[in-house]
Amino acid sequence: QVQLVESGGGSVQAGGSLRLSCAASGSPYSTYCMGWFRQAPGKEREGVASVTSDGSSTYYADSVKGRFTISRDNAKNRLYLQMNSLKPEDTAIYYCAARGRGSCDLTSDYVYWGQGTQVTVSS
Repeated sequence: QVQLVESGGGSVQAGGSLRLSCAASGSPYSTYCMGWFRQAPGKEREGVASVTSDGSSTYYADSVKGRFTISRDNAKNRLYLQMNSLKPEDTAIYYCAARGRGSCDLTSDYVYWGQGTQVTVSS
């Protein structure tokens, strides 16, 4: 089992940047697929980006490709999401998530979830 705590959310104007972090503890972090998901008010949760356990492969939602970058540091048990060129439609609660065996893409079932961090982008 793994515990996840997100940080780095906040308020920013359109075009700005934020970097989210997720601290993991518990089971060996380096064996888990990791992902970022988000949920906007009145909308379903959606996948944003995910990365394989060794960081060799990444997956992105079309809406964030070219603007967001997911990365992980297995030595520090950390996951990151660099968000550039932010848009008002990126406003949401962002969640860090983990899963064990299987595919790491955004359609897979992620088992462990953090509490979320709010990102607000104003126009």
